[in-house]
Amino acid sequence: MSKPLADRVALVTGASRGIGYAAALTLARAGAHVIAVARTVGGLEELDDAIRGVGGSATLTPLDMRDYPGMYRLAAALNERYGRLDVLLGNAALAGAPSPLDHIEPKAWDDTMAVNVTANWHLIRAMDPLLKRSDAGRVVFVTSGIATLAYAYWAPYSVSKAALDVLARTYAAETSSTAVRVNLFSPGATRTRMRAMVMPGEDPMTLPAPEQVAEKMLDLCLPSFSETGKIYDFRSGKLQDFARPA
Repeated sequence: MSKPLADRVALVTGASRGIGYAAALTLARAGAHVIAVARTVGGLEELDDAIRGVGGSATLTPLDMRDYPGMYRLAAALNERYGRLDVLLGNAALAGAPSPLDHIEPKAWDDTMAVNVTANWHLIRAMDPLLKRSDAGRVVFVTSGIATLAYAYWAPYSVSKAALDVLARTYAAETSSTAVRVNLFSPGATRTRMRAMVMPGEDPMTLPAPEQVAEKMLDLCLPSFSETGKIYDFRSGKLQDFARPA
């Protein structure tokens, strides 16, 4: 069986469950050594068992995305061990609880921005030198259609995802003359715990499983994928410029 990511190193945030877990497993199955980052140690251990079960390998990294110094320590460790990073998949996010703007607690706002936006900026800042040492550095950030839909009561999540979109667009522009490619992936409604928490009345079996989403996400992580500054919309199956689909 062909392994298109053989001998490559991939870092996945939010890897202990949902889309991040499925993506980490898919990357490992494709041959990558996965640096799995998440807060939940038990979930990381389950992921490690699953990766070993498909003949892959992983380094478990328990790390809160708000531990910014920890990201730089991780980058230093990756530099010492591998000297490069081939794939960065920024998936970790907080959805928060729905609330009117004037009722949102400052801590809830700050936590959402810290994980969904600032942490990804720190990831870029920490990992950029390693990505540029790869012959085909690939960066994928997981976004959401809510970034432009502006639903009532979902301001922290939608604002943070809109900011993430611009962050990715900027990084794509700044790396366009290098071997690094930066894109966004919009999975749409997916059968995850986060989705169940924010949409409790929804039948999860009507939604695609994280494994289905991860299979498409893999394409954007391959050395052969040459596009940059694009967004892949899973629902439509289309790769397009950063303008949102109608």
